[in-house]
Amino acid sequence: MIHPLKTDIEAPERFTYPFCYEPHSLCQLAAKEVQAYIASHPEIREDADKGKMFGVLVVEAYPRPSQKGGEAYPRPLHKGGEAHPKEIYGFLAAYSGLLAGRNDWEFFVPPVYDAQQPDGYFKTKEREISLLHSSETSADQNALEQNSAAADSSFSILHSSFKKLSQDLQLWLFHQYRLLNARGEERDLVDLWQDYYNKPKLRKKFPLPPGGTGDCCAPKLLQYAYQHGLKPLCMAEFWWGASTKEELRQHQNYYPACRGKCKPLLTWMLQGLDVDPDPELAGFQRMEIPIVYEDEWLLVVNKPSGMLSTPGRIEEYSVETVMQQRYPGSIIAHRLDMGTSGLLIVCKSLEVYRPLQEQFVKHQVKKKYLAVLEPIPIPKPTPNPSTREGLISLPLRPDPMNRPRQVVDMEHGKRAVTRYEILNNNKVALWPETGRTHQLRIHCAHPDGLGRPIVGDELYGRKGERLMLHASEIWFRHPVTGQEMHFETPFF
Repeated sequence: MIHPLKTDIEAPERFTYPFCYEPHSLCQLAAKEVQAYIASHPEIREDADKGKMFGVLVVEAYPRPSQKGGEAYPRPLHKGGEAHPKEIYGFLAAYSGLLAGRNDWEFFVPPVYDAQQPDGYFKTKEREISLLHSSETSADQNALEQNSAAADSSFSILHSSFKKLSQDLQLWLFHQYRLLNARGEERDLVDLWQDYYNKPKLRKKFPLPPGGTGDCCAPKLLQYAYQHGLKPLCMAEFWWGASTKEELRQHQNYYPACRGKCKPLLTWMLQGLDVDPDPELAGFQRMEIPIVYEDEWLLVVNKPSGMLSTPGRIEEYSVETVMQQRYPGSIIAHRLDMGTSGLLIVCKSLEVYRPLQEQFVKHQVKKKYLAVLEPIPIPKPTPNPSTREGLISLPLRPDPMNRPRQVVDMEHGKRAVTRYEILNNNKVALWPETGRTHQLRIHCAHPDGLGRPIVGDELYGRKGERLMLHASEIWFRHPVTGQEMHFETPFF
């Protein structure tokens, strides 16, 4: 499973912080080899083209003693007695879940636990439960034709029984995932999950892992490395293929590990490694906040990209905290994503804030955004004038297993509507008619929207110097004087 990686590139001083990182050059080199492998194997590529996450873990290629007591291998040395960098690197590759219905492709590391064995306990019990459910459903249908009241009661009992059997089998499966950390310590998935969510409120919300936990790239890669005495050096994950309805991703772009399923696991598995610090804990650069307009009741400011509108979970520094220092009691009237720049209204008191909020609730405040979109991968004719403007309606909801990402959900999502006008090949004007989280970013990136992510959108497109989205104009009625207000700030 260890693939050689001959290069003069030096390894990083610390291991990758998997939830926010820039891929190291070694990982990029390894990823190119994995991508070439995918492209050269038709069966793998056909399934991967539908959308799949892959990962690479760069390791010292010559193992130390493994956690299982394996033997160490000697390292090739220079005359001076130091290991040659071209000889000691190797990489492991993995994919999330199954690939073309299999979890045993020889190029990739195996799963933490193989539940796909046809004659194994899990698959045997799964077939038994499925057969039982099928026969019970058939029997219940016959009873329904004879006595509907009795059938309803019978169905309820049988359904509860089937559900209990399925839950017990899933719990058994979770216990088979016994995860190592860099110290050689081992814990099963349920144990470490419940230890991570140990507060009563969180334990109630997340009592057990969701299905598929433990089958993502990162746990597979680290588990294999620890089992074989390999020293992890750096790690990265990339997406291959098309976006799916659940995953709005870009081909060959790098992404962090998912927080919902992987953070409880990796928090344990990284113990014993010297890991890069969480960049989100480092604080943000202090920035100037230009004032566009000010009177005795409110201000309109031009928020810079990279600054929070309100204090975050960790970071206190924000437009609101700066304004409160200058004007005690002030409140921002609405928010912009941290990466979005542009016009933001700040009320100097609660008495001014409340009537202005009524205008937002009644959709009486109008906002215009300007965005730069990623280039079209394959050149297409310039759209007809009739298609240069229109309406996007894609309902959104949070992705609880991968916050802060949002997903399009036609059944359970909340209404989200955006009017747009294409200004030229890469620039677009956007007028949100609703105010959902990440609405403009998803409506631009989604295949059923504009199908082109905003430049610099690291969640739904590709990371860049900044998110190229700017709140350029705003219209509202002054909450005290009643005067119609309109402000504009340039972007392009």
